[in-house]
Amino acid sequence: MELEHSHTPQDIATRLQDGPSISYLRDWVYGGIDGAVTTFAIVAGSLGAQLPASVVLILGLANLLADGFSMAAANFTGTKTEIEDFRRLRQIEEKHIRLAPEGEREEIRQIFRTKGFEGSELETLTTIITSRNSTWIETMMQGEYGLASVQRSPLKAAASTFAAFALCGSLPLLPFAFALPSSNLIAVLLTALAFFSIGSAKARWSTQGWLRSGLETTLIGMTAAAIAWAVGAGLHAAFGTL
Repeated sequence: MELEHSHTPQDIATRLQDGPSISYLRDWVYGGIDGAVTTFAIVAGSLGAQLPASVVLILGLANLLADGFSMAAANFTGTKTEIEDFRRLRQIEEKHIRLAPEGEREEIRQIFRTKGFEGSELETLTTIITSRNSTWIETMMQGEYGLASVQRSPLKAAASTFAAFALCGSLPLLPFAFALPSSNLIAVLLTALAFFSIGSAKARWSTQGWLRSGLETTLIGMTAAAIAWAVGAGLHAAFGTL
């Protein structure tokens, strides 16, 4: 069985020196799926209402830019808030260690007791961890709040979301932008391909198989589009083309 990385002392030292990698996969997947879903939902709804291709393109582009920016801004703000909350909690722990060190040592002791340590082994571990404030605080942040010290960049998170949203969301609009024959069918196929590609790609970082992950994502996205088409068709039947 092949290992994912080398375990030579030099390679281990290099990896630890570089620090843990920060992943923006969630932002790409979230932005890509939402971009394809919302844009194609608008396309499907417009087609269901039998609106002309020019209107489909206008509504789709408006969604692509406005909703893409909105998602990116929300992700930027949310990620920034997470960082600010981390700093707030860290400041609390720093104050508590300064003003109530024995209480904080007891917290460390109880954190590791729940992990199965006890007796002299537990006391030794507690003494070692609390002998250095940076290690003490990091352990408290992880053990008490479940927060890692590695922080994601709000700007990179937002950029990843917008890029994926724009890329995947533009696919349903391409047939209408180039006035291709059978634009409706091509839009459906391109969007289904986008959903399947996103689902298959994210399987690389999960235990789920690529085929199942791709089909699952495609099903979710096409269901959303079907709902939008049904709404558009229903409104057209009730009120006619606007």
